[in-house]
Amino acid sequence: MSAAATLLAEGGRDAVSTRSVSKAAAVQPPTIYRQFGDMQGLLDAVAAEGFADYLHRKTDRTRADDPVEDLRWGWDLHIEFGVANPEIYQLMFGQPRPGAEPAAVTESFNVLRGLVTRVAEAGRLSVDVERAMLMIHSAGCGVVLTLIATLPGARDPELSPRTREAILAAITTAQPEDAAGEERRTITRTVAFKAVLPEIGEILTPGERILLNELLDRITHSA
Repeated sequence: MSAAATLLAEGGRDAVSTRSVSKAAAVQPPTIYRQFGDMQGLLDAVAAEGFADYLHRKTDRTRADDPVEDLRWGWDLHIEFGVANPEIYQLMFGQPRPGAEPAAVTESFNVLRGLVTRVAEAGRLSVDVERAMLMIHSAGCGVVLTLIATLPGARDPELSPRTREAILAAITTAQPEDAAGEERRTITRTVAFKAVLPEIGEILTPGERILLNELLDRITHSA
């Protein structure tokens, strides 16, 4: 796998072929297919390892008292990773494969879900968790791909922070139950309740949970 990672970093996706990897790793092509299934499997493994190594180096930090600050930090981490590792990032997010995402993409979404859920539990989220995740992910990917496509000297240093703050303003409140109006307070309370719903145990039947989730979604999507 290290041979494929080196080829990817030095020459991009086109440099990673069965022939080049087997030569660099001093193995026969069938070895690659036995271990990874096909070249896409190898590339997915390279992306997962590169993302995991970076994430493990960067996430050793104490949570902030303000969960929105952690969300802000998560955005910055995502942008930093993408710009520093353009080839790996494009493997992860540049060629979407619905239903067959690389493991690294799943891990990235799990990190984002944890950050967004914590904001919801604090009563600071003004849209539901899924919508907030999609908004953050869409904007973050757009920023990274734009920066990757721009020569380093021509990159706008304000693109990422300004986009980040615009998204945060759209999905969070300044404080729990702030003075933004009764409708907004209802939304934030509903989102917070839905975020902690899994913790209530077996009080509700499966059918009651489905119904309650449907009602909560109707409230949050009415905004």
